[in-house]
Amino acid sequence: MKKIGLFGGTFNPIHFGHLRSAEEIFDSFHLDRIIFIPSAYPPHKITDGLAPASLRVDMVHLAIAGNPRFSLSELEVHRPGKSYSVETIGHFRRQFGSETDLYFILGLDAFLEINTWKQYTALFELCHFIVMNRPGFENNFSREHLPVELAEDFCYDEQKGGYIHSSGYGVFPKEITALDISSTKIRDYLQKGLSVKYLMPAPVEEFIYRNNLYQTKDSESVD
Repeated sequence: MKKIGLFGGTFNPIHFGHLRSAEEIFDSFHLDRIIFIPSAYPPHKITDGLAPASLRVDMVHLAIAGNPRFSLSELEVHRPGKSYSVETIGHFRRQFGSETDLYFILGLDAFLEINTWKQYTALFELCHFIVMNRPGFENNFSREHLPVELAEDFCYDEQKGGYIHSSGYGVFPKEITALDISSTKIRDYLQKGLSVKYLMPAPVEEFIYRNNLYQTKDSESVD
């Protein structure tokens, strides 16, 4: 059975934190591929300062070029309206069929808000979840992090290292290397005219300066 990771996000911009996390998850869960899925209009994020979707797609393409483990999907960018995970996961479930295990990858901060997502109870009947413990979250994942309304539907499986839903799909915590890099911090540096070198792949950095992304009119490119 194939195992495919789905890594959605604004990637505004994509950086080494995203890429290293995906690399570690690929190895830990023995995945066959991870698909990066830039969102067009995320329903749970403020869109001020959000670069055009087409440019964020270009940056992801540059960032993952040459890595056969990763691929890119423009599904959400071409879909009109807001990007809902239940629709995206449903699309890939239909595309790959029952012979493929899907793993939806997200951070603990996002998972803690999953009960606000569209049709969130259905998500756990469509795929597995890999929950990254990102820098800034000191507590390890535990049962209390599961949606309160659904907690009784999960049982912890020590052998599998995750909380298994009655559907058979699981929620698997994953500790990742603590690279304290965020898209917010990168955008802040750019607005202040500070260097962002070594926070992202060089082609992405060059693309940002070439397209004058995230910078104020007074900002100058930093070599």
